[in-house]
This record gives sequence, structure tokens and C-alpha cells, in this order.
Amino acid sequence: MIGKLQCLVIDCPDPAVLARFYAGLLGGEIDRPDPRWSLGEDWSTLHLDGGTVLCFQGVADHRPPRWPDPEHPQQAHLDIDVGDLAAAEREVLALGAVRLRDVGRWRIYADPAGHPFCLVRA
Repeated sequence: MIGKLQCLVIDCPDPAVLARFYAGLLGGEIDRPDPRWSLGEDWSTLHLDGGTVLCFQGVADHRPPRWPDPEHPQQAHLDIDVGDLAAAEREVLALGAVRLRDVGRWRIYADPAGHPFCLVRA
């Protein structure tokens, strides 16, 4: 095991609206303070019972998915907590990931099928 799932991030046009929708569907606490990220206009969270966290990321030019239409693909990614970024990077690269870039504390990779995921120091 390389890391622990931190959250599932879903792109959307209005994070607060989508957080309220999923809270109505699944319960949980919207925008609980959490040192792992900052809340704001472009970011909202939903902490579920059992520890799972859904995050909603605002995207200005959001194009909703039209599953299974590849012209409008699904828009979500995993954030993975790791204790040692350098060691975790070596392991995910060995598994077939490709490093895309760094954004703040997040190192962004693509899985072998091209889906993005982030490693974040726990």
C-alpha cells in the first residue's frame, strides 16, 4: 500500500450547490474545517459518516459529463495521503503513473489510462 484515500474530488460549476445535493442524498457535514484544504467559493466539502470525504471543485468552463459520451468525460479525481512524497512517487511511477505537475502541496499524476490523481503529504 502506498497511501490512504484522502477524498474524492468532483469538478462542478457551483461547489456549494453540489455539496448540499450530496448532503441531502448521503447525510454528512458540509464544509467542516479541515487542515488539509481551504474552503471557499471554488471548493466545498462533505464529510460523511465513516470518514469518507467528497470534495467539490469549481471549474469555470465546466462541461457536464454525458456518460458514456467520450466528448464529455467524467470529471473526478482521487487525492491520496502519503507519508513520504518522494517514496510514494517512486512507487506510483513504477506502477505506470506519469507525473503531470505540482500545484502547491499536491503532486499530480495520470494513471495508466490517463485519469488524474494527486499525492498529498499526510
